Amino acid sequence: MSQPTARNPRYDVLFEPLAIGPKLAKNRFFQVPHASGMTNAAPHVRAAFRAMKAEGGWGVISTGACSVHPSSDDSPFPAATLWDEADIRAHALMTDAVHEHGALAGVELWHGGAVTMNRTTRLASLSPSGVPWMAGHPGFMSSARPRVMDRSDIRDLIRWHADAAVRAEQAGFDILYVYAGMGYLPYQFLLSDYNKRTDAYGGSARNRVRLLAELIDAVREATHGRQAVALRISLQELRARPSDSAESEAHEVISLLADAPDLFDVKMDYSSTDCSVSRYSPEGSHEAVISFVKQLTDKPVVGVGRFTSPDTMVSMLRRGVLDFIGGARPSIADPFLPEKIRTGREDEIRECIGCNLCISSWHDGVWVRCTQNPTAGEEWRRGWHPEKVPVTAPAIQGEAESVLVVGGGPAGLEAALTLGRRGYRVTLADQAREFGGRLRFESRLPGLSAWNRVTEYRLGRLSQMPNVSLFPESPMQAADVLEFGAQHVVVATGARWLPVTCGMNELPAGRIEGPRVYTPDDLAAGARPEGPVAVFDYDNYYMGSAIAEMLADQGHAVTYITNSGAAAAWGIMTNEQPLVHQSFARRQIAYRTLEVVTDFDGETLTLAQTFSGATSRIAARSLVIAGLREGGSALHEALAAADLAAAGVRSLHLTGDANAPGAIAHATYQGHRTARELGLAAHQIRVGRDAPFAPRDFLAEAAE
Repeated sequence: MSQPTARNPRYDVLFEPLAIGPKLAKNRFFQVPHASGMTNAAPHVRAAFRAMKAEGGWGVISTGACSVHPSSDDSPFPAATLWDEADIRAHALMTDAVHEHGALAGVELWHGGAVTMNRTTRLASLSPSGVPWMAGHPGFMSSARPRVMDRSDIRDLIRWHADAAVRAEQAGFDILYVYAGMGYLPYQFLLSDYNKRTDAYGGSARNRVRLLAELIDAVREATHGRQAVALRISLQELRARPSDSAESEAHEVISLLADAPDLFDVKMDYSSTDCSVSRYSPEGSHEAVISFVKQLTDKPVVGVGRFTSPDTMVSMLRRGVLDFIGGARPSIADPFLPEKIRTGREDEIRECIGCNLCISSWHDGVWVRCTQNPTAGEEWRRGWHPEKVPVTAPAIQGEAESVLVVGGGPAGLEAALTLGRRGYRVTLADQAREFGGRLRFESRLPGLSAWNRVTEYRLGRLSQMPNVSLFPESPMQAADVLEFGAQHVVVATGARWLPVTCGMNELPAGRIEGPRVYTPDDLAAGARPEGPVAVFDYDNYYMGSAIAEMLADQGHAVTYITNSGAAAAWGIMTNEQPLVHQSFARRQIAYRTLEVVTDFDGETLTLAQTFSGATSRIAARSLVIAGLREGGSALHEALAAADLAAAGVRSLHLTGDANAPGAIAHATYQGHRTARELGLAAHQIRVGRDAPFAPRDFLAEAAE
């Protein structure tokens, strides 16, 4: 970590304390609740992950969704719980760690209602009127439907929140959330589509708000006003609905609740807009929906917008849009973002690229991962710190060993940076004129310019390190590497797209031979397809759809074809799939689903339906295939077969896409791990295994 300089005075407002009810936040940096994949089953992992942000200067650190009762069971999606004593002790690890750095700890008390299928607890889901929530969504699909809550259920819900609030205070939380967003139970009471009740909790907006007001009061009363109470509320749908007494139902609801909570945390309704990928949404994209809130309440307001620029943050405060700068994804990408601004090191911020690999982690049911920050989720398990890397003993003794890194893509850049921080004498060589590897092309695709931050951040740091030398336009053969004489060699030469199609069983089905058949690598090298163009995508992440958008922007008629049921099928994991379809509509890109390409003669494309095998044909002059990537490295194979010892090479490593192709996050992680572990013996590499707390008298409690 470089030495701090004087803070830019225009950022002073970001470090002014502000009261949240009975609590005082030390600055305006607020890590809002966000999923981490770290449930009570991994309490040490979770505590270390959140504590790192507190160490990095965030004034408030919040949990993700924390269930108040077994009837809010989101399995297999990971969520925290506050059901019993074991949960209290699990959360206390986190609050203690956060408090050590002077930050406040917030807990997002949560009941999912009809969204949660209670797959593990097998309790019936609850809802205001029995209306299912997104029942056909693949992530939430279930044959179960919710039951209608009666008055006793409502009383139970309020009591569960109050009981959870008491446990939260015992666990050390300072801010207790009531969560009325993203389709969860209190929010379902707010929307007339889901609330068809005719009692005091349905009908008018005032009645639909009633439950929310009672929950806020119950949480405050349960802790006797000692803790701050926050309301997290989604406003996108409500803002779009007319009201007889206000500009919109959102205005009416906020006015009715203006004095109820100590803090308003405002957000969107759906993941695809609340946590939108940078590909389709710029920094601060929520402002148009949430900017009115501060006009209707004197209570502080926090909101998000993938804020990474301190100038944008200051603008939000100065213009009265927000009182706190909310961060979820940016706090993962750089837990030390506030500290870097405080100490005048804004140029060192590791900016979030908005790829949403962090969100895909939650959908996968695993701990959060990050493209920019490969240490995320590894703070406790591997002991990794995002800003501090242990220096090697030889470097400390003034005898730094040398490392040659071949390949300047995401993995090579990350490996070189981490090795440089460890004190090695590092040489980074790449055959291209510019570093960046795959990102040289991918960051030029529509909407993906922010992804170049992966390259820019690392090159910025590397250029300031006297023990690192950068050599672009330096192709390396095995003889060159051996002659170079480095003591360690890291090969990170990337992967290659193959012009092969797939069969109906999704296995590779051989090359497509013919004129004008391209891969993404061909387009990156400058190939210009003739239109009309067909893009066959069985990679099903961003590449195929982004290429289709690029070709449409170039004026081609484009047909996108996929073996899956939707365009960019894996994009459901990153929230971008709905936005891809909207983009296709705007760009007039035709698409065909559940089909594979079986033949192409340069004029006609032959397709087969993935289940029935029924064939069809469409006209096309060019075909782009985004499907299979192949790793491996001829350089690494040649070096592995050479006499390394004779050349003074002590270790050889293959990393990144050359080792195992994947997303950029996989490449940066591999590069980081290779660099962290280079030169270490097996017994020096720590991989901890976390475990949940059990109740102190488990058998007695089970008997009850």
